[in-house]
Amino acid sequence: MSKTINQQRRSVMKAASATSLALAGGVPALASAATAVDPWERAADIVKRLSKPPVFRKQDFDVTKYGAATCKLVKVEAWKSFEEQDEMNTPAPGAKDCYPAFAAAIAACSKAGGGRVVIPAGDWYCAGPIVLLSNVNVHLKAGAHIYFSNQPADYAKYGDFDCGKNGKLVITRWQSNDCLNFASPIYAYGQDNIALTGEDWTSIIDGQGGVPFNSAGDCWWTWKGKTRTKNSVAENSVPNFGPGKLAGNIENPANPASLAEVAPNLTEEERLQIQGEGGKWRADEQYLPALSEAGVPLARRVFGLGHYLRPSMVHIISCTNVLLQGYQVQHTPFWQHHPVHCRNIVIRKVHAVSHGPNSDGFDPEACDHVLVEGCTFDAGDDCIAIKAGKNQDTHFGPSQNIVIQDCIMHSGHGAVTLGSEMAGGIQNVYAQNLVFQNAHWKTNPLNTAIRLKTNLNRGGYLRNFYVRNISIPNGVQTSPAFYASLPGSPIQSRTVATAAGAVVTFDCDYAPIADTVRTRPPVVDNIHISNVKVGNVEAKGGKQASCYQAVVILGPVASDYNGRAPMPTVVPVTNVTISDCDFGTPASTESPWFLYNVKGLKLNNVTIGGKVHNTDLSA
Repeated sequence: MSKTINQQRRSVMKAASATSLALAGGVPALASAATAVDPWERAADIVKRLSKPPVFRKQDFDVTKYGAATCKLVKVEAWKSFEEQDEMNTPAPGAKDCYPAFAAAIAACSKAGGGRVVIPAGDWYCAGPIVLLSNVNVHLKAGAHIYFSNQPADYAKYGDFDCGKNGKLVITRWQSNDCLNFASPIYAYGQDNIALTGEDWTSIIDGQGGVPFNSAGDCWWTWKGKTRTKNSVAENSVPNFGPGKLAGNIENPANPASLAEVAPNLTEEERLQIQGEGGKWRADEQYLPALSEAGVPLARRVFGLGHYLRPSMVHIISCTNVLLQGYQVQHTPFWQHHPVHCRNIVIRKVHAVSHGPNSDGFDPEACDHVLVEGCTFDAGDDCIAIKAGKNQDTHFGPSQNIVIQDCIMHSGHGAVTLGSEMAGGIQNVYAQNLVFQNAHWKTNPLNTAIRLKTNLNRGGYLRNFYVRNISIPNGVQTSPAFYASLPGSPIQSRTVATAAGAVVTFDCDYAPIADTVRTRPPVVDNIHISNVKVGNVEAKGGKQASCYQAVVILGPVASDYNGRAPMPTVVPVTNVTISDCDFGTPASTESPWFLYNVKGLKLNNVTIGGKVHNTDLSA
């Protein structure tokens, strides 16, 4: 198994090198264009390049010709969010599994040179992943609703790598670390010219993330484990989780008692730093980053059965020329869309709605040339979160040349977010003409609008980020959610509202207590935000408010560093301008903004609480 995986890893690295070579001579031009007088010309170039649709052979492959059949539905009590249950449809017991038919149709289409695999109207049950292949467009007709199995074991049956008791797994990334894990319901690896499309939002892919899979009532979302609430209205609990249950953030006895068992090359000092205090590092979501820090190769990062890392819904790795268009995705086990190391990817007119734990809407990671256009996001976590590797897994490089436009955002932790996993860097991102509608502001408010998350573990850089023409008619969360700082920090815990409450939040000390290795200071430079209009809603006590604070910029906190001397330079957030904005009326009237380790923040014609600001600020 190791040899096979290493060969695939080398092929991925070769592809990354080829991408770099293809850009050779172009990178300086991109950087120059990104800092030109009008960077939006560069954004227009990206949109123009990605607006040409992919071309597929004019041949349809109807899945019913390969044995697919619709199913009957029954009602079941299921979770539709962190803490709400309702009766929901699910395939009746004994429903026909369409996985073999879907796979056969895709294989036949690919063998013929490509075309369109058509899933007609009706309810379909699929107990395994739909694996996309080159030159194939998997298309859902109007009224087609695919219910993917909610049984984790069904995503450990068909992978390329037989990992014994852990199942047959696939190469994947989980929160920006490489591993072998469950396949995603929609999965692709190393393909070119692929598409997942629907005719309208009645074309639905359903992850059944809140539908129980055992008699105890556990579901995919139970694996989140105990969470520290950010929003007491919408995230006060985790579906069916309770004491004694295993989850992704609970110490897993299946993991070794010491890193020395899997990384004998570490010095004792290195091992102790990576593991931290106690046994919490053995929880799956901590163990995987520990393997990355320790340099453990992919072949030995085996999860799947017996572990609790939920798969993303649509997971596309090392692919080129990708189209995601015109369908609805709902109730996803984890992140809704997670393309990794892809080039030329478009997501257009997709309704991404899932209110479960970690239900990010769209998370492009280490991708180059991305267009997000005309989508609606309603998420249990960030609506859009741009990623770029974590810990030592930075081999895919940065996320870059990304345009987000003409979209609507509702619930979520952040509307447009960068990070937190961004060790490989993020650059040349353009967001324009967006409506952060925040329609559920009374019960499940948008926590913050424009958000950056990093720290001395995640590191990386953010540069050349441009935002304009943003409407936020119902504001963001009007109450604060504070973060917990490390001992010895100049920032006192529960004093800075980085988790929720600000319209613009740059958090360079994101969740520092979660990371035991803190040796990589981030760099944040050249950020320009203009024409953001924020409305007021009724807040606590009947007052009108748009947010808790207008702007929170928490720069890197040098005291968090815990590596060897000499400490690398920890630089402030620099070259940020906010202009021609009206942030409405913050609930925190005495402190409309918070700044730490920021140099030269420029406010030009910025209205906060009716007062216009034209000033340069540093802290």
